Amino acid sequence: MKPEEFVASAKRLAERYRVDDGKKFRLADVSPGETHGFDDGDRRHAEKLLAAGTDALAELQAKLWAEDRWALLVVLQALDAAGKDGVVKHVMSGVNPQGCDVTSFKAPSPEELDHDYLWRCQRRLPERGRIGIFNRSYYEDVLVVRVHPEILAAQRLPRATVDAKLWDRRFGEIRDFERYLGENGTVVRKFFLHVSKKEQRQRFLARLEDPEKNWKFSAGDVAERDHWDEYQKVYEAAIRATATKGAPWYVVPADHKWFTRLVVAAALIETLDSLDLRYPRPTPDHLRELDAARRQLRSS
Repeated sequence: MKPEEFVASAKRLAERYRVDDGKKFRLADVSPGETHGFDDGDRRHAEKLLAAGTDALAELQAKLWAEDRWALLVVLQALDAAGKDGVVKHVMSGVNPQGCDVTSFKAPSPEELDHDYLWRCQRRLPERGRIGIFNRSYYEDVLVVRVHPEILAAQRLPRATVDAKLWDRRFGEIRDFERYLGENGTVVRKFFLHVSKKEQRQRFLARLEDPEKNWKFSAGDVAERDHWDEYQKVYEAAIRATATKGAPWYVVPADHKWFTRLVVAAALIETLDSLDLRYPRPTPDHLRELDAARRQLRSS
């Protein structure tokens, strides 16, 4: 498949998993093992599609860079072992590294805790013409912080603000923040890689049994499985509250890594293609400069 053919089909695949109005969203409606008509026998075909997709994404990113009008912020959220790193590695494999930045947000530092929860992410927003990828993000402050109240205590918020309406206020702040970004040329696309508890277990075991993957494993990853049901609830609540047409979520089945990568690539391509990106046209003065340079080179 040629890159331009993948662009034409990307919209259909992306639409299947896009949530831009969360009022009726239920996480249970998306199966982590779903492959939307593909099966394991189609894996090679899906990988060929992804190759065409990475070529299409590279061309769109070149136009994004040249036009220098828009920026794209990609937010990746997931439970451990859902495949965020693999998405970055495989989906973005054809993109010019000069035009793409990846930021992984870990536990906040003392300096970050002395600021509001959006501060550390605001500092890493992409410039115009660039793609910024957040591996985890400000959404951690309505997800893991909600599951672990002791983290909220470490933020030392004014006591009067820590009440029953705290999470609704944060959802509103996030919606306002993302609307502000969109109105100023930063397009926001958010992805929840939806892995099943069974598949996560298998991936953890694979990390334990392969010496070359031991470094990926942390005992804390297993401890977090005790909060599985809580995480399902807070993810559903966050998606319901912050899915908008301007900053939609994509709830992507993640039990099959090859399919996850294909869906993310389709969504990014559909997004960039919708911006009608164009290489800048030279001005009359620039055309005269080009013509003079051409004559000089031909005569030298």
